[in-house]
Amino acid sequence: MDVSRIRILRGPNLWTRHTAIEAIVSCAEAERSIVGMDGFETRLRARFPHIGFLESTGSDDTISMAHALESAALALQSQAGCPVTFSRTVQALESGVYQVIVEYTEEAVGKLAFECAQTLCAAAANDLPFDLADALARLRELDEDVRLGPSTGSIVEAAVARGVPFRRLTDGSMVQFGWGSRQRRIQAAETSATSAIAESIAQDKELTKMLLNAAGVPVPQGRVVSNAADAWQVAQEIDSPVVIKPRDGNQGKGVAVNISTREQVFAAFAVAAEICSDVIVERYLPGHDFRLLVVGKEMVAAARRDPPLVIGDGVHTIRELVDQVNSDPLRGDGHATPLTKIRFDAIALASLAKQDYHADTVPPTGVRVVLRNNANLSTGGTATDVTNDVHPQMAARAVAAAQMVGLDICGVDVVCSSVHRPLEEQEGGIVEVNAAPGLRMHISPSYGKGRPVGKAIISTMFSGHDDGRIPLVAVAGTNGKTTTVRLIAHLLSCKGLRVGMTNSDGVYIEKQRIDTGDCSGPRSARNVLMHPDVDAAVFETARGGILREGLGFDRCNVAVITNIGMGDHLGLSFISTVEDLAVVKRVIVENVAPNGVAVLNAGDPMVTSMAKVCPGSVTFFAYDKSNTVMTTHRAQGHRVVYLDGTDIVAAQGLNEVRVPLAEIPLTRNGTIRFQIENVMAATAAAWALKLDWEIIRTGLRTFINDPATVPGRFNIFDYRGATVIADYGHNPDAIVALVQAVENMPAKRRSVVISGAGDRRDEDIRQQTQLLGDAFDEVILYQDQCQRGRADGEVLALLRDGLKNARRTSATQEIDGEFIAIDTALSTLTEGDLCLILIDQVEEALEHIAKRVAEH
Repeated sequence: MDVSRIRILRGPNLWTRHTAIEAIVSCAEAERSIVGMDGFETRLRARFPHIGFLESTGSDDTISMAHALESAALALQSQAGCPVTFSRTVQALESGVYQVIVEYTEEAVGKLAFECAQTLCAAAANDLPFDLADALARLRELDEDVRLGPSTGSIVEAAVARGVPFRRLTDGSMVQFGWGSRQRRIQAAETSATSAIAESIAQDKELTKMLLNAAGVPVPQGRVVSNAADAWQVAQEIDSPVVIKPRDGNQGKGVAVNISTREQVFAAFAVAAEICSDVIVERYLPGHDFRLLVVGKEMVAAARRDPPLVIGDGVHTIRELVDQVNSDPLRGDGHATPLTKIRFDAIALASLAKQDYHADTVPPTGVRVVLRNNANLSTGGTATDVTNDVHPQMAARAVAAAQMVGLDICGVDVVCSSVHRPLEEQEGGIVEVNAAPGLRMHISPSYGKGRPVGKAIISTMFSGHDDGRIPLVAVAGTNGKTTTVRLIAHLLSCKGLRVGMTNSDGVYIEKQRIDTGDCSGPRSARNVLMHPDVDAAVFETARGGILREGLGFDRCNVAVITNIGMGDHLGLSFISTVEDLAVVKRVIVENVAPNGVAVLNAGDPMVTSMAKVCPGSVTFFAYDKSNTVMTTHRAQGHRVVYLDGTDIVAAQGLNEVRVPLAEIPLTRNGTIRFQIENVMAATAAAWALKLDWEIIRTGLRTFINDPATVPGRFNIFDYRGATVIADYGHNPDAIVALVQAVENMPAKRRSVVISGAGDRRDEDIRQQTQLLGDAFDEVILYQDQCQRGRADGEVLALLRDGLKNARRTSATQEIDGEFIAIDTALSTLTEGDLCLILIDQVEEALEHIAKRVAEH
């Protein structure tokens, strides 16, 4: 078994809406049915009993080694605790070659699971050992390392439940919610609205106390000191047990509580001073340690925190008691379990020493032995939910503290006897406020009810029914994609929206190109959705990007399919037929939002059939209004867009809106059929986005098809009285559309300049000149700058072969170089002629043509 290619599908894809790994697996003849592999399945199950059923999803029941690999990769992740459910194995046309698809939740974990599955299958095939425990341990450890922690994870889960899209920006806890201008970001439990000044105040415990005191919030008496002697002086002034802690600290580091002797104060100061030179000495408040979580202007959760401790039984040592507690399966080393193991380290030993204990002391039955001064869950403490018990006045004090510091998410630490009474009635106080508070104690408390704090945070970031999304249009098809994308973007900009657009020419933000080249893939789409100045997005969505990585978004408001034609990279990436191609293109239709719209070409049966997989509604468009699909759809009360005489009509039921072709320059007064279809598709998309019809009319009227607006898409020049058309058409369907357009334009003599893309099938390259040879008097062939895997002269030979039986072409030339070929064609033009130039280097060729036009 050989794995020749692995792709990471990071968005909705050909197989599933989930993230997945796709591998190309080649099986030797003996591996194509495990029934013939004596004892393989028995050995496989002996090494991994939880692999589950092995089954084929193909037309027959044959189970290959590839199927075993699929099941193993999925089951290993599942056994490691990853929530995955989808996998599939598909046999390719080539015998013994399979596409294996396995869902993942964390990319690194999915890759490792695939590697372990390969090792497992090889071990079973060759009767070698396989360390299942080690494999699962590695997967769990990696999952713990790479997945979001409980605090950030709870916020992401709440966003997903609300329908807010998210994207993890770093390997850590920085996450973007929403798209474009409506995005928000978090890092752990801090949001993009969290003030850096507020965070700085929260880190300065003395400044925090001063502000809280000014707001009338109870705080413990005390002040900052810079040496041990001064610390002892403050302790004497307070004349009660004190707390000593670093002025700038976190997670309870360097904190000593309930100390009163000079020796204790000096020792505690030394520990705190190692963290911060400024140390706070303040009154020790007796009672319990409570954490109140404030989100916005509301206290949303509260927990009592208890330090890590053991209870003596008169038999076991403290070390043994800690081991017993840590053996609880609810306790782990990271954040994956409700409780964390108690750390038995130098800090724990120092805490024992203060109680006159050591590690091997056997405490009497019932005696509580505290192992740390702080109650942080990360060091083994416990949390008990008390949200419903908090007195309204205490909750108000917590909110006031957060507001005074300026934190939108704030963990308020309170020490008091009970949360049932106001702080003032029990000499309690707020001892600290925390930016980026841990949420784990509220999400999964050790005891009591978990609270939906992630939901509360998302609700403050996105109010009401806001889901953080901007209007998103995805356009796919064989021809017309780029023009349709640019026209839709123009219509949206006429509404005053800042539009982000991707296409095969680049990435554009408000008509300013920020990236060049073919940017019709998912990475460019994701970049646009990250941009803070984008109010709406329109994406050209190419076949290659979908196959390579999936979509760059989870769903769209509008999906447009222009057409499905021959010659669109058939024979690549296991896409061998037009039917295969249609399945890839329809991925955007399958991922339309439930309240979204698919705009489909009713004149193309393969596009029409996509209507049944659309989760939203469908608008059909067609050149022919009598199309059966159109008439039926309209009779059912649905939307259609069609051509009626000299008008484009948008109709639903008896309601119609008409736009004359004479007001749409792109169609050249209705003479260019394929542009009419592009206009209908764009109009239907704008209608789906609820644009006002006056805005749509204005946009159609002001969209000019020149090289600056739509480069390489039927750009027309006047050269010495002849008509010159430059177009990027490079497949048979595009050639058919261009020939139809040219035939509607009068000309004394017609010539064409053409090369061919080497990554097409031989028959597709030949067919282009077969079509042109019947429509043009002269054909000039040139070789592309990039042959895309072909040898020099190979494409020219195929183009020449296509002209053998030409019915119209009487003259043929072969030129070395695109610009020389253009100049050759231009030099022969006279008034009334027409020349179609099929360009390769779009911008350079257009600039060259414009220069020649300017010279004459």
